[in-house]
Amino acid sequence: MRTFLLLAIASFAFASIAPAQKVTLPLWPNGAPEPYHGGPEQDITKPTDALIAGRSLMHLTNVSNPTLAFYPAPAEKNTGVAIVVFPGGGYRILAYDLEGTEVCTWLNSIGVNCALVKYRVPFATHYPENTADLEDAQQAMRITRTHAAEWNIDPNRTGVLGFSAGAHLSAALSTHYDRRLYPHTDAADDQSCKPDFAFIIYPGYLALADKNMAFNPDIPVTSATPATFLLQAEDDPVHVENVTQYFLALKKAGVPAELHVYTKGGHGYGLRPTDLPITHWPALAATWLHTIGVLH
Repeated sequence: MRTFLLLAIASFAFASIAPAQKVTLPLWPNGAPEPYHGGPEQDITKPTDALIAGRSLMHLTNVSNPTLAFYPAPAEKNTGVAIVVFPGGGYRILAYDLEGTEVCTWLNSIGVNCALVKYRVPFATHYPENTADLEDAQQAMRITRTHAAEWNIDPNRTGVLGFSAGAHLSAALSTHYDRRLYPHTDAADDQSCKPDFAFIIYPGYLALADKNMAFNPDIPVTSATPATFLLQAEDDPVHVENVTQYFLALKKAGVPAELHVYTKGGHGYGLRPTDLPITHWPALAATWLHTIGVLH
């Protein structure tokens, strides 16, 4: 009981500290290549929605004007590392606090800069049937690298971190960086959109339920795919095969990868700590950044 209370207090304190946002930029100043036409952007969270670690979370939807919000690490801690973050939500909503702003707070605390992406949702389909999500991901990475000098980040130590659908999007970006999906418009388009490393946290859509959980061929892993950290719970209703199949594909291609599978955890916990060991994965993630030489 005492341990649970300490974890709850730590969770509350962590969530109450907001990162120091520097700037928010539109992903598409001249309009997105695949416009979204829907209702006004809104948080559709209801009082009856499930709580995570005792607290509610945002359900942001009808995102028609995608953005990139940059949260700088404190100057005295800044390592130069940057991570582009993609919240999840089944491509229907974005869990923008649980898997977004709260992630930036953690990254800033370890000296890592955070670029949080508000990508377009909802669409009836996602990549590859609809390319809008991957367009946003490619553009977000390119914009981040374009501002490397201004934001005091290292463009060669810039990775991605995604949750659930955002993890699928991060995997898609990790394997579809060599062909721009939209017309060249400005200098940002000359930047590489290939992540230097990737965190894939409780992903969906990487293993195909209708194909006996076979690996999704739309995520073409090669030896050039970036080093990857994978995490999921065995009891995740979205299916743990999403990370195990991706790990095997990475292993077969000779890509450095680290896989963590826990017995319990379910889905959609972000990094809010509870009494379940899986919710303390950020410590493992920080260690991995040192292991692969991104953090020194």
